[in-house]
Amino acid sequence: MIEVQKLLQGDLRTLARAITLVESQKADHRLEAAKLIDQILPHTGKSLRIGISGSPGVGKSTFIESFGCYLSDLGRKIAVVAIDPSSPVSGGSILGDKTRMEQLSRRENVFIRPSPSQGHLGGVAQSTRESILLCEAAGFDTILVETVGVGQSEITVASMVDFFMVLMLPNSGDELQGIKKGIVELAQAIVINKADGASKTLAELTKGHYEQALQILPESSKAGSKVLLASALEKTGLSEIWSAIEGYYQNAVQNNSFQAKRELQLQKWFKDHFQEGLWELIKTHEKFQKKYQSELQKVISKKSSVSSSVLALLKEFQS
Repeated sequence: MIEVQKLLQGDLRTLARAITLVESQKADHRLEAAKLIDQILPHTGKSLRIGISGSPGVGKSTFIESFGCYLSDLGRKIAVVAIDPSSPVSGGSILGDKTRMEQLSRRENVFIRPSPSQGHLGGVAQSTRESILLCEAAGFDTILVETVGVGQSEITVASMVDFFMVLMLPNSGDELQGIKKGIVELAQAIVINKADGASKTLAELTKGHYEQALQILPESSKAGSKVLLASALEKTGLSEIWSAIEGYYQNAVQNNSFQAKRELQLQKWFKDHFQEGLWELIKTHEKFQKKYQSELQKVISKKSSVSSSVLALLKEFQS
């Protein structure tokens, strides 16, 4: 049983146990987790949520360590929810980002939690939203959510944060052919990381390419995107990134879009959670399961198309 009062007082062991609880797939744990979230809801929603995505090798963990230390020095209380690839054997995190952020993890006002993706799509874990709420309840005012890093599909995090940034490499010009339109339309900042040493000139060139590419998008699709340079190694560009985040937040609050965005995110969370719960319920329906397996075999044996079999299943479920 999680002691809510300890969690609200910022006890890190209690916070870690609470996140473990919401990550559990056991039915009794899920029920307990739902009750816990209900209890802490009045103490949530006051943090700034920042999503950080990018392809493997772009230096997300190093960037987060440098950026987190910078924010910590400003007096911010930082929680890092780092989504790692899952082990196919244990289901746990493979990389363990806490071990790759040694300096940041030693800060008193910082909490780092590696969480396994458990095969969940979109670069985040199924319980990421709950983990964010728990960190807020524990008193953290800045939540950094690091996605897995598997490619262009990592845009789910944009639906659960206030500011979404995508890290790019100085030599990522080839990506301009597709311009990662989905990401560009959702990201508030494109950060060219590793802009140091021999790569600095190339980074500046890449920055210009992205700025030009943004010009061809409709104003409604740009999300106020900015293209910024940073070097996590040399710790440069961090203040400019924070200024962009603060400016975006202040503008969103002034034009009343901040709360509207959070409400849309809650609607999406409700819909996603309902669909997941509905599918779990359907899987326990014995008659439906027999029909499901029957139609699946028809599809595999090419006796029925996917569309026809799905329609047959839906008709069965409605009857």
